[in-house]
Amino acid sequence: MADSVQEILEDRTIEASAPCRIDMGGTLDISSFYYPMAYLNPCTVNMAINLRTFVQLTPHRKGFIKISSRGFESAEYELDRMPFDHPMGLMFAIAAYFHIDGIHIRIDSASPPKSALGGSSVAAVAMIGAYQRLFEKLNKTAVYKERIPLLAHAIEESIAGVPCGLQDHLAAVYGGVNLWNWDGAGFMDLYQQEPLISEDQYSLLDKSLLLAYCGIPHASKDINGKWVRQFLSGDFRSEWAEIIKSTREFAGALNVFDFDAAVYWINQETDIRCRLTPEVLDETGNKLVSAARDMHCGARFCGAGGGGCLWALGSSENISALSAKWRHLLMDVSGGRILDASVASKGLMVS
Repeated sequence: MADSVQEILEDRTIEASAPCRIDMGGTLDISSFYYPMAYLNPCTVNMAINLRTFVQLTPHRKGFIKISSRGFESAEYELDRMPFDHPMGLMFAIAAYFHIDGIHIRIDSASPPKSALGGSSVAAVAMIGAYQRLFEKLNKTAVYKERIPLLAHAIEESIAGVPCGLQDHLAAVYGGVNLWNWDGAGFMDLYQQEPLISEDQYSLLDKSLLLAYCGIPHASKDINGKWVRQFLSGDFRSEWAEIIKSTREFAGALNVFDFDAAVYWINQETDIRCRLTPEVLDETGNKLVSAARDMHCGARFCGAGGGGCLWALGSSENISALSAKWRHLLMDVSGGRILDASVASKGLMVS
């Protein structure tokens, strides 16, 4: 097989890409939450954005896998000796799953490091997409598209040693703006997809979105882990019920472009999260959220917060004014800047 792989990759590099996401209702896509709260119909909302992660497969020496990723030192290991506790352990775990040697995996992401935009999950999806194309060229059974997010999530969770969410992988595979209903494995499907905005409306939504990178977090606060531990111990159950309600109401408002209502529910959800874990917003995040509210916009951290990115939504006029204010506030933040927040209509793409 190795010779065939070398010939395929020497003839043409295989490349795949997938988009990052901004989100609301995150953590509810973790089974620790959506099973006990099934009676409340837990859901999350995510919007894929045009900050894509690219994965290339090129030929390498037989018996080995090499991974190069911007922001990390390149690493090379024998196929059956790849470490999964490595900074790029998830990528090595995916390579182990497909078990083909002689490949150099190159990863490049348009999103900043530790941005809380779902980067590692997106890279996992793109990498599986690239391997899928390689399997097709080898006339081997490929992974069906609808199974890719489940496979990426399963591998990630298996090496993380803690429960992981699935919504990042879904945004990466399908793109667009979606409400995801978490039904659990007791139903025919683990989740149900509800598109909220049609593709011909994305350009309108783009004018009402703003995304800022607040610089690299100074330390890992494990906020998501804290939420899980709190929930499992029986704390804050009513707050999580409020988060479900806020997320579903936000989805309904976004669906009809009711920005006043959407802003209200974003801010409600952010306030609840801050009650659970005040550290979810760092100093810069607090300033940006305060500025957004002064200008009648809603603002929320991405992912589990504690640094990384914040996103805002409001009328196009209010977002335009907020953009100028956020740029001013980020001038003194190392690495802080406004990012492209346009909606990605395409999810996983392979060539």
